Amino acid sequence: MIYIAPLHLASKQLAAPLSDELQEKYHQNSARVIEGDSVKVLRGEFKGIEGKVTSVSTLKRGVAIEGIKREKLKGGNVDIYIHPSKVMITTLNLEDKWRQGRLEGQKPKTVKQKPAEEPKEAAKPKEQPKESTPKESTPKESAPKEKPKQKETKAAKKTEKTEKKSPKTKKSDK
Repeated sequence: MIYIAPLHLASKQLAAPLSDELQEKYHQNSARVIEGDSVKVLRGEFKGIEGKVTSVSTLKRGVAIEGIKREKLKGGNVDIYIHPSKVMITTLNLEDKWRQGRLEGQKPKTVKQKPAEEPKEAAKPKEQPKESTPKESTPKESAPKEKPKQKETKAAKKTEKTEKKSPKTKKSDK
């Protein structure tokens, strides 16, 4: 399943363990690696190298780290992608407020623009007794808007019918 996973699931698999200090601070063992995190390589040919993550590839299922490159035969350098399970996050990139809130255990807050709030009393007009005056042009303007009635369900109709039948008594009850 690891190798045939769709990209939205493979993206979730790009998590790396946190350092001991970060585990104590955020009370989590691992986090998804993003660009800007500082990591230390724990396994493989580049063991012990520390650097910032320059790119994260879900297709290659790895992270490219600053300073870890391989020379091509024709010249030039190529990034080497290391699987995130082989690295440890030493410092986190907390520019993203959602990620910061998530790590700190807070619910991420979405920004919503609310319309200008009015006091509740002003929002709901008080119902006043209707008085017929010649100044009113139409009765619709003065009457408050009513909500449409909900349709009665079959179960409610059945209970009403049974209640109507119940007053009938048998001769033995008289």
